[in-house]
Amino acid sequence: MRKLFRKFLPSHETVKSHRWLKPFGGWLHHPNLWHLHRRSVAGGVAIGLFCGLIPGPLQMISAALLAILFRVNLPVAVFTTLYTNPFTILPLYVLAYEYGALVSGAHSGVAAAQLSFPEMHWHNWVGELWDWVVMLGKPIMIGLPLLAVTLAIVGYFAVRVAWRVAVVLRWRARKQRAKQRAG
Repeated sequence: MRKLFRKFLPSHETVKSHRWLKPFGGWLHHPNLWHLHRRSVAGGVAIGLFCGLIPGPLQMISAALLAILFRVNLPVAVFTTLYTNPFTILPLYVLAYEYGALVSGAHSGVAAAQLSFPEMHWHNWVGELWDWVVMLGKPIMIGLPLLAVTLAIVGYFAVRVAWRVAVVLRWRARKQRAKQRAG
């Protein structure tokens, strides 16, 4: 898994030497921010999944700040926020609404028309999206943080389990090759 991540992520030296990031160099020196090991990558995925549901353009900034605060892999945390995009945001918000309605018990009185996405125009899409979210009210405001926490927990443990399975499979393959060479 490390080779896959290393192919796409910038090196620590590249980030440290970048002219816009030099003022933050002291914060960016911790090894966990750049090393690819199971705890750091799992934490980065969890933070990225959590911050991906933050509305607006603050997703990557908040993911970077939380990655620095919790000392998990910074590029993985920032990259993972990209799971929310124009194609996935509506299903995620509907899922958050349903999750919040289930937890708050507000599901019974909701008209199906509220869940339909409003007609959006390019010049005011942010305002129209915000008006739609406010109209959904309490269930969405409860569901978004709950969904973010749930995705973070599931993502963290999924990466830990996948990493462990990959290591065990490599161990078994290495053991099998050694056995074939010996006999």
